[in-house]
Amino acid sequence: MLILLPPSEGKTAARRGKPLDLAALDFPALTAPRERVLDALVELCEGDPDVAAKTLGIGTTQRDLVELNRTLRTAPTQRADRMYTGVLYDALDAATLTPAAKRRGTARLAVTSSLFGLVRPSDRIPAYRLSGDTTLPGLGGVAATWRDHLGPVVTDAVGGGLLVDLRSGTYVNFWRPTGVRGATVRVLHEHRGRRQVVSHFNKATKGRIVRALLEAGADPRNPARLAEALRDLGWVVEEDGGRLDVVVTDL
Repeated sequence: MLILLPPSEGKTAARRGKPLDLAALDFPALTAPRERVLDALVELCEGDPDVAAKTLGIGTTQRDLVELNRTLRTAPTQRADRMYTGVLYDALDAATLTPAAKRRGTARLAVTSSLFGLVRPSDRIPAYRLSGDTTLPGLGGVAATWRDHLGPVVTDAVGGGLLVDLRSGTYVNFWRPTGVRGATVRVLHEHRGRRQVVSHFNKATKGRIVRALLEAGADPRNPARLAEALRDLGWVVEEDGGRLDVVVTDL
């Protein structure tokens, strides 16, 4: 099983650590496009800071993020599962997983990244600012760049298992699954008979789902088995082919 997670806008910069080593990251087939995206982002941020901020969608109170990107090659790194923060990652709480669950997470989780394509939880990366809908000078659209490379890498990582796609809309555009057995998970908040997707519920529940699957050691091979595993773990799940709707009433 391979679980694809979205990144988070929130990131915690490491205070100390080795600088970035692209060759040390998992998914080595992505090293060349990683170099290209990194070069384009650093070059942008070494130039006019106003142009960089506008290109990256950074407000006037966030110009420090331009400087953050400018120093990406020398900045300290840390594990990706410590660097990404936010609702989903708080709910996953990787630091408190049991040792067995942490090992499963290293093997079964991958985060979609605008800068690195895919990273494993144990990959050491610096904090950065680059949204998935950005167009970088000299490179083009970030999503289009990764669309040319992620397919074979994800397919190889999934093998004969199940791809569980928890990515948000922006990052779905990086690559749409073909040729793999896959399931997508949508979280619906039910309140007074109405159901809707609410961002906070969606992210928190997905983090809890991932945590529970890792702790339980579940390794479903198809969407129906994934639905069974989630029901066994206490969720209300409705199936529609490869899409699973998890219905929650509260956090």
